[in-house]
Amino acid sequence: MDSGGTTRPGGRAARVREAVRQATIAELGEKGFDGLTVEGVAARAGVHKTTVYRRWGGVEGLAADALDLAGGEPWPVPDTGSIQGDLRALTRLVVAGFADPELGPVSTAFIAAAMRNAPTARALRAFFAGRHEQSAVLVTRAVERGELPAGTDPAEVVRIAVAPLYYRLFVSGEPVDGAIADRAADAALAAARAGILRASRAPDDPA
Repeated sequence: MDSGGTTRPGGRAARVREAVRQATIAELGEKGFDGLTVEGVAARAGVHKTTVYRRWGGVEGLAADALDLAGGEPWPVPDTGSIQGDLRALTRLVVAGFADPELGPVSTAFIAAAMRNAPTARALRAFFAGRHEQSAVLVTRAVERGELPAGTDPAEVVRIAVAPLYYRLFVSGEPVDGAIADRAADAALAAARAGILRASRAPDDPA
């Protein structure tokens, strides 16, 4: 997928890419992935549809590129002074994001797209990897404060904390609220404190 040419940053290609990205996000928020069309994105972005087809190929490329760029945006990592407070704030942030009337439909559309096409699935994996890496500082700080065992896998703690929320949102359809978010955070914290979420070692590494 050609994501906008090789002209200098800030040039026309970069402006077109940003306009198309914003148009894609807006269209996803309003219409979902099923309603996303090249024509709709092109009209909203103010570019010709042949430009979109040439650079992004189709709706799959549009969704993947918008998600790829979204992954570079800063993530408001909590810093409450304790690992329990940080994890609870993180899980509540996830719940609030999906409940947001503007952000929620976009996030849901990205996940729906990832379930149906490989380019968006790859972009979604990269997006989550980036979010987990940014959030890992919560666990690193906790280890340094002595709240968690040395060797705790930071990204795995984050995954375990947010996984029940995504299960409820996209698999079981059960309700998700602040209490559920806190429970998920506390369960991940209990596992981390018990030493279950230590980073994996190679077979020949010393224990």
